[in-house]
Amino acid sequence: MSNEKAEYTRKLEETLKRFLEPIKGISFPVVIEALTGCRVLEFDRDKTVNILKLLTVAAAQAGNAAAKRGVVADRPNEAGNRIEPFVTNALQDVGFVAGKPRTRSGKVKAAGYPDIELRHESGWSGYLDCKTFATKTVGSTFRAFYLSPSQEPKITRNAVHLLLSFELQLKGGLAFLCQYL
Repeated sequence: MSNEKAEYTRKLEETLKRFLEPIKGISFPVVIEALTGCRVLEFDRDKTVNILKLLTVAAAQAGNAAAKRGVVADRPNEAGNRIEPFVTNALQDVGFVAGKPRTRSGKVKAAGYPDIELRHESGWSGYLDCKTFATKTVGSTFRAFYLSPSQEPKITRNAVHLLLSFELQLKGGLAFLCQYL
């Protein structure tokens, strides 16, 4: 193989390797807009004081209900899936229309980001993702969030994106709800 061809092959291999590496340093709003065509809107605390109060009440209600009933899972990620109904119910109780997001074709998708789509009668709307983490992993480098491209994303409009996190305690390898944040 000629030196020129060998150099071309080396550059091509290096380029292909970079496609397989996780992309870092790109802001979340830019990623969402690139993947979905929809913008991530800023949560304006001054203009949405009432929404923030309702979200805070719903978070407390969901955390208390989940702690009372118990959330048991083999892994913290699975506990995150089990916390979603508590959060959805609490959001509905405080006046939001909340549920699984629909794709542009109208299909309801459970897996993937985001977990919950919510709207308020005031016209405010957003997407919410529920996450859980184990107390002992707070300082670790474990991945807490994963986003993969989809042909049918669940994000179909410009909206605020929120994250609600619940801390878990691990007992005998199982995750139990400890508190909400």
